[in-house]
Amino acid sequence: MPSVSDPSSIDHLYRDHHDWLRRWLCRRLDCSAAAADLAHDTFVRVLVSNRLPTTSAGEPRALLTHIARGLVIDHWRRQTVERAYLETLAHMPAHAAPSAETRALIIEALTRMDDMLSSMPARVREIFLLAQLDGLTLKQISQRTNTPLITVRRYIRRAMLACMTQGHVCAGD
Repeated sequence: MPSVSDPSSIDHLYRDHHDWLRRWLCRRLDCSAAAADLAHDTFVRVLVSNRLPTTSAGEPRALLTHIARGLVIDHWRRQTVERAYLETLAHMPAHAAPSAETRALIIEALTRMDDMLSSMPARVREIFLLAQLDGLTLKQISQRTNTPLITVRRYIRRAMLACMTQGHVCAGD
């Protein structure tokens, strides 16, 4: 694949495919502003990767579409997390609501946690959440899930490592 170090290459890719990509995204998102943002983010990802798709027929669009699909999925997941958080805030007294900046930081943290949890195998996630949200001891989790205690410990350790990798601080058992 050619390198992005040649500015004319990325310029050519952008001029030839940006409008098409923005329209493609707009059809999926039904929002021209979000489509423009994600089209921009797609080209940023190409730049960051420092590699351009080859120029054979359809390949640039295939790569751009692949990157954009991932960004659309991330966008939808973030919207789901944001909606859930805002619904929770709606039940709080107005004076207790965080500032817009704090809300944005919280939504970002929640989105990262959602990504981290989604990346875990279902059983690891279940056991981790039983410990973290329900406050169950390892023995209680073992009994409730009919999982050997050593496996529960292993799953909790695995989940804690995922938290640390993501930069989250998770409470220990």
